This record gives sequence, C-alpha cells and structure tokens, in this order.
Amino acid sequence: MKHLSGVDAAFLHLETPQTPMHVASLSLFDLPAGYRRDFFASVKRELGRRLHMAPVLRRRLAPMPLQLADPVWVQDDAVDLDHHVQRVTLPPPGTLRQFEDCAAALHAELLDRSRPLWRLHVIEGLASGQVGYYFKAHHAALDGLAGVQLARTLFDTTPRPSPTRPPRSAAAAASEHPGPIELGAAALRHDGAQYIKLLRHLPEVVRTLGGMFGAPAPAGAGRLRQNFVFGPRTPLNVPITAERGFAGLSLPLADLQSIAAAHDAKLNDIVLALCSGTLRRYLAQHGGIPARPLTAAMPISLRETGDIEYTTQATMPLVNLQTHIADPLRRLRAIRDAAGAVKSMVRQARGIVPMDFPSIGVPWVLHGLAELYGRSQVTSVMPPLANVVVSNIPGPRVPLYAAGARMRCYWPMSIVEHGLGLNITVMSYADSMGFGFTTARAAVPDAEPLSRALAAAFDELVARSVPRRARKAAATATAATTAAPAATPPRPHRARRSRP
Repeated sequence: MKHLSGVDAAFLHLETPQTPMHVASLSLFDLPAGYRRDFFASVKRELGRRLHMAPVLRRRLAPMPLQLADPVWVQDDAVDLDHHVQRVTLPPPGTLRQFEDCAAALHAELLDRSRPLWRLHVIEGLASGQVGYYFKAHHAALDGLAGVQLARTLFDTTPRPSPTRPPRSAAAAASEHPGPIELGAAALRHDGAQYIKLLRHLPEVVRTLGGMFGAPAPAGAGRLRQNFVFGPRTPLNVPITAERGFAGLSLPLADLQSIAAAHDAKLNDIVLALCSGTLRRYLAQHGGIPARPLTAAMPISLRETGDIEYTTQATMPLVNLQTHIADPLRRLRAIRDAAGAVKSMVRQARGIVPMDFPSIGVPWVLHGLAELYGRSQVTSVMPPLANVVVSNIPGPRVPLYAAGARMRCYWPMSIVEHGLGLNITVMSYADSMGFGFTTARAAVPDAEPLSRALAAAFDELVARSVPRRARKAAATATAATTAAPAATPPRPHRARRSRP
C-alpha cells in the first residue's frame, strides 16, 4: 500500500468528464525495411515482459470508505493487457492530420479508475508507412519527468530489445486487498504524520518567507512583480467541453541552442519566446492581440537529481509572455529577464513548497469545487490568472526503439481546463524538440494554425539571430520531423528557415 501525495490526489479530485487529468505522449515509429512482424503484437508482448520493472503500471486505486480521504495505491492482481493495449487503424488515406485527430479523440476519454491508470494505443494505417504510439497515464501517477523515466523502461536504446530481468520474488508482485478498517487506519496515520510534519517545518517556512519578503527589494524585484498580474481576456480563456484537439511540430534542437547562445539566454527562454510569438500570430487572426501581455502558468520541477519516484514534484508559478512587444528580440530579452526572476524565486522557496498534506475531507471539497467551477461559467466573467500553460521537459537525448522500430518523433500531450483552453508542452528528444499543442475545441476549434504559427515564429527568430553568412549556408535546413505523405494537406511539418 502506498499513499498518494496531496498534489497527486488533487489531480484525481479535480477531474470531471470535461477535464480529464491525464498526460500523454504521441510518437511516430519508422518500421525497418522488410519488417514482417506484427508491430502491435510485438509491442504488447514486450510490454508484458516489462510490467514488473515499472510499478506505476501495476498500481490501482483503493478508495477510502465513503471517499472520506485520499485513496491509496495497491498492487493489482493481474494487469489485463487486452484492456490496456489497443490497436487503432486509421481510415484511408491515413494522413498526419487524421493521426493527430485520432490522438485528440483518445485524449478526451477518461481512464477507468478500477484499473491501473494508463493505456496504450498503437495507431496503424498511416499512408507514410509509419506506426503511431499514443500512451497516456493519469497525472496522479506521474509528472513529466517521471514520464521520461517510464520511457526508459518501455523503450530500448538499440533496435534489439534489451534483456528483461525477472521479478525479484513472488512476494514483490503480490496483490493487495486492504479492507475498510485497514484503509481508515492508514488514512488516520497518514494525516497524523502530515500534521506533525507541518508543525516541524513551520519555523523553516517562517524563516524563508521572512527572508524573501522582509529583506530590501532586490534589483530584479520589478521583473518578478510583472509576472503577478491577471492576464487579458482572450478566446483561449473560456469554459470548455470534453472535445480535444492536437497538433505537433518538432524543431531542431541545435538551432534552438544556437539562438539561446546568441542572446545569452536559456533554452527554456527560447521555448517561451517561441510560444509568445506563436500566440501573437494566432491571436492576430482570432480576436486580435491584446494590449496587455499574456501570462503563462509554467510548471517548474522540484525533483532532486537522481529522484526517480513515480509522483508529481513540481510547482507552477506565472511568467509574463511579453506578447505586447512586437519586436522578437526585445520580446525574447524581456521574457528572459521575467523567467529568470521567477526561477530565482522558486529556488529560494523550493524547500517550503508542500507536495503532501492532510487529506481527510479533501476529496469532497475539491471534487465539489471542480464541479461547481465547471457549471458556474465563472471563467466567462473572471479575468484569467493565466492565459496558457507552457511546460518544458528535458527528454531522452538518444534515439529510442520499440519492437525493433525507431521512434522518429515524440510529442507530449497534456491537460486543459476551464479558462485554460490551450496547453503547450515541449519535450526534447534526440536532436529535436517536440512542441505539443493540446487544445479544448471550445477554445481552439482547429489546432493546426498553432503549428503553422510556431513555424513562422521559429523562422523569425532564426532570421534575427543567425549571422547572415551562416543563414545563407543553412538556408535549406529544415526542422526535423516526419515526411508527410503526399495526401497530407500542406502544413509546416518541415519549417524552413527564412532567407536573409
């Protein structure tokens, strides 16, 4: 039996049919020449051999009596791979647009809480001959970095599958069936321990807050304050339904690193600047660019180096996207300064950010608030605290394989909420960075224009950042993504750099 942290459990209680709380990845695999095996069957068989290596795949929820407190994780009797691993075949012609729409439809479906909270869909029928791989897991089970750790278990780093070590013992795989009394006692013990922990940490919290707010204002205080303002109202910030959309685009990591080096910026600053430029272009065609800058909720990991626990360990401060600035380089520098101030604040406060807390009564309160928030339409009248979520996750730096096939593209998919109809999650993979635009169709009816706007924002930054001579030498370089089949409608999956 394993207790959920308070943060993990919150994702369960805040979930509604309109707002599923799972995260996912969407990948494309190149089958080797002459591949004759059934990729789906091979993936399913290989996954069955590795279940014991990833405890998160074998855990299910055991609810507390009367939902009085947070549920706990218990080991499942036997994971039903026929349920968890499914085959989907696209209808002809099998375009990339159909592939993304299929993933969006799967992303709208809630996970079955009576089973381990994950599912895998192998998507076939692409005209390119590639095979798709959509994997989702509840955010209560893992965060982005934990998902990267899981990928190291699910995939190989060579075409030949690595040997799988057997379970350590039969006892390690034993199922659990705690009764109501055992569950209630566990909840009381957990809450008692949390109250003691809170009391012990109270002096540290007081010292940290006193140091942050009691000292003279630092030089960057103005940069920090600009992040703590309500965002303007936009078409992105409306009540949503369960319908989802998705678009993905991969950009060359080396080019993004070159832009960062040219402007003394971090790679994350470039990601934020690209998202800002994308939003400016999109909103210019959908309601106009607001006079006030958009604000992004930006998850920042609190995970210590070497921590591979399957749980959520992150906080989500706000950062100003400076969308009111037209010049891309001025906008990048302003974003760099604002994001740097936020990260400095998080570093100071990371020791006092709670990941767990007492849970008795919390399920009723949080779920009730989530239902009320969705029905009240409050997002139609209340100014948004954030206009968009932007998350940047460092992913695998080497190519990955499944059943002998190489993963060509890796795009993350995430969560949208009432009032937050767009989530931009970015993950590096091998030599590229995959931008995943997860949308609520009530806010963004078609996600494809977002990927076109990103390609244009990338071209603009390259044109303004790379020296003229280097731009001429690399004028035909393109973003590393899939080669779209001839039947695919024109779209910027190979974003070309602008010529000087």
